[in-house]
Amino acid sequence: MNPIATGIALVLLAAAAASFALLHQPLLAAPLALIAFLTPSSLRMARQWERAVVLRAGRLQGARGPGLFMIIPVVDSVAGMVDLRIQTTPIATEQTLTRDTTPVDVDAIVFWKVADPERAITVLMDYVGSVSLVAQTSLREMIGATDLATLLEDRKHIDTVLRDSIAAKIADWGITVQGVEIRDVMLPRSLQDAMSRQAQAGRERMARVTLAAAEREVAIELEEAARAYDRSPTALQILQINRIYEMNKDRGATILLPTSMADSMARMLAPAVAMAAAQAPASPATTPPPLAPPA
Repeated sequence: MNPIATGIALVLLAAAAASFALLHQPLLAAPLALIAFLTPSSLRMARQWERAVVLRAGRLQGARGPGLFMIIPVVDSVAGMVDLRIQTTPIATEQTLTRDTTPVDVDAIVFWKVADPERAITVLMDYVGSVSLVAQTSLREMIGATDLATLLEDRKHIDTVLRDSIAAKIADWGITVQGVEIRDVMLPRSLQDAMSRQAQAGRERMARVTLAAAEREVAIELEEAARAYDRSPTALQILQINRIYEMNKDRGATILLPTSMADSMARMLAPAVAMAAAQAPASPATTPPPLAPPA
């Protein structure tokens, strides 16, 4: 019963009462009362997203709505109101084996809608429950035909395959599948630990390979530098002096050099010292004072 039909029925009852009480016309009041009594059962209303499937004497008459529509009382009946909006059905499987015999728990959501209300009502007793059962069965079939790696890495493809499988099974029911999304794939604890150790081992392997490659590059560069310094001893001595300066410029510490390094630095500084000594003026010779004669 909808509020519009109720309001019309109340108005008709009031008119019938007024006709009988004020106008004293029972012949007018009786039809008005009968119409008021039949109005709630004959005037129906379907909302914008609904369709009413009407049967007349048990035979399908069609879908009515949206808005107000009339049916013949007693003869016509509304078999069901069908919601045309997109509906969601969650599905889940527990301990289902994949193709490589790995037990997994999978949660998914199916988005579907009724495209043909007449077929959905007349073909199925419970189309909502039927969609749920078909979706769950298709999910188990898909898991059994898929490897664990594909199930974890390529969910978009799995969603498409599962959607097509469900749509093919319910196409004759007047229901279309809008999409399927896998929400979660849960693995056993032992398998999660094994995969975690495998991933950690892979990362450690890559780290060691990267470190070995870096050390190899450093060794190659050092070998080339050693060859360059071997061809030019002066460059090596300049490098040694620069390293000493870099080590001592901020700390002011005293550094003891190896003998070979000191000798090389002395050889470098010897020409400069000799040049400075040659350019310096010779100082006059000083003679010791004569000794006093003995007394």
